[in-house]
Amino acid sequence: MSTALAEKNAHQLALENFDLAADALQLEGDIREMIKYPERILTVTLPVRMDNGRIRRFEGFRVQHNTSRGPAKGGIRYHPNVTLEEVKALATWMTWKCAVVNIPFGGGKGGVTCNPKDMSQGELERMTRRYASAILPLIGPAQDIPAPDVYTNAQIMAWIMDTYSMTKGFPVSGVVTGKPISLGGSLGRNEATGRGVFYTTQSACERLHIPIKGARVVVQGFGNAGSVAAHLLDSAQALVVAVSDSRDCIYNKNGLDVPKLMMHKDSTGAVAGFPGAETISPAELLALECEILIPAALENAITMDNAGRVRAKIIAEAANGPLTPEADTILEDKGSFIIPDILCNAGGVTVSYFEWVQDEQHLFWDAHDVYARLERVMTTSFIDVVKIRDERKVSMRTAANMLGISRVAETTRLRGLFP
Repeated sequence: MSTALAEKNAHQLALENFDLAADALQLEGDIREMIKYPERILTVTLPVRMDNGRIRRFEGFRVQHNTSRGPAKGGIRYHPNVTLEEVKALATWMTWKCAVVNIPFGGGKGGVTCNPKDMSQGELERMTRRYASAILPLIGPAQDIPAPDVYTNAQIMAWIMDTYSMTKGFPVSGVVTGKPISLGGSLGRNEATGRGVFYTTQSACERLHIPIKGARVVVQGFGNAGSVAAHLLDSAQALVVAVSDSRDCIYNKNGLDVPKLMMHKDSTGAVAGFPGAETISPAELLALECEILIPAALENAITMDNAGRVRAKIIAEAANGPLTPEADTILEDKGSFIIPDILCNAGGVTVSYFEWVQDEQHLFWDAHDVYARLERVMTTSFIDVVKIRDERKVSMRTAANMLGISRVAETTRLRGLFP
């Protein structure tokens, strides 16, 4: 890890990107003061009875960054490395992300510092319900709407929805999104993030005159978003040559059979051991020559230390914050086209919005409608960001931040200051 990166946490990096965009917008100081920092921060202690009968204490967080455009919206992650600074950064990015795709939500985020891989289903349920109870004063369909994130899923959302509903005395399906279909979930939600990555990557290829057919694709992080994006690109006849998960990286210069790889990952829990693929190192994976690189793991995957070795023409940020500002500069100078996270991976929150709308209306759409609406939102947002990039001669990231921040600034000016 570089010294510069070690000195900055995720929230500081988020603020740095905010300042770059705010400066480019010549945003007035009063508005900066109102929209730069989180509105609410809740830290909770979660005593949980484990299967062995002992009580173990976990720490959880929920941050609402900005609600000027609507209820806070953002996932909940369970991970050993969850910190308050990380959650603040993720909530900040969610504010700009929702504004970039022009949906009426603000930014929120939650997390619990734990290792869900070491916990039983019963322990996860008890911890989830305890966490939901602890953040209950902050959440609700008109206040703050959680969703799945790293190591959380539809079942965990169902437990949160049930915990909230039991305290209210009636079912409240709109309190979370990413729920099971039978509890008011939306068709297409599970693959929405990866599908959004595909739509924006497709738009980038069209802009750069790179044919998707035969384009070499490298996916760092073969989880939900990464595997769906890989599958859709493979279906469009791109060549997925390398993928990685948290344990291994595999490579085949002639292309991996993505549907079979997805089945292999489902059955074994890992990409390792996939027939016809060789094992490579994480550093080698990022340095592969390719048309499309999809960082779909965690923050800060590409830094000033390894950005110089990246040879991708398009970098589609399926993860949140996978590039540091220093890496951005290096890759921009090399001519890489970066699709920033707040645009690239906004498919998840967009279909979460669709789910919330369906829950509030008690009227549900078919999958074709969801996909068509999502494609329209993602391609329109891509065009909006590229327009700012070209007109203002800024990077794609700064352009996306400018778009999101300008929309939040506009609502803040219109609403004014209370009291």
